[in-house]
Amino acid sequence: MKRILLAVLVLFGLQTQAQQAAPYFCCDSITYWTDQSQGFNVGLDTTGIVHNPDSIKVYWGVCTNGLCYADQGMYAYFPQVTTSDTLKVNYDVYIYENGVIVEVCSIEDWLVFDQNTYSWVLLNMIPTGLPGFVIEEDGVRWWNNKIYDLQGRELKEVPVGKIYIKEGKLLIKN
Repeated sequence: MKRILLAVLVLFGLQTQAQQAAPYFCCDSITYWTDQSQGFNVGLDTTGIVHNPDSIKVYWGVCTNGLCYADQGMYAYFPQVTTSDTLKVNYDVYIYENGVIVEVCSIEDWLVFDQNTYSWVLLNMIPTGLPGFVIEEDGVRWWNNKIYDLQGRELKEVPVGKIYIKEGKLLIKN
């Protein structure tokens, strides 16, 4: 009797699991793009989405210099932004299936404009390590006499009134 009861409970449990909807998990498949035109253009990239939702609503927020701007839609344009700004970019994506919200995705990134690649890049993706030194076998460091800014980019000349790094030391020229 115990075996029959156990078998019935196991079968009931398997049937209940089979009836549950598969998890949605689209947030990992959504990214956004930017372009280097005047102002700041941004758009949602849903090519990696595994489901086919009924609709998607997107709400954008871009903040710079203490001011924030909002827009909605798959694409947004912020003419107030310049390439010298550091941006905080937010989006909230509402994914609907059968008229019901099945998932909400939110992201917040900090972006800066890279003059070398002429594109917006993630602030946390900028190298912070400093190249240009060799550690000898005896543990003594030999520096290459180059100068760097605080983001690890090599400088051609010493900046006036800004902190720079030379031979492993933070310096400032008045």
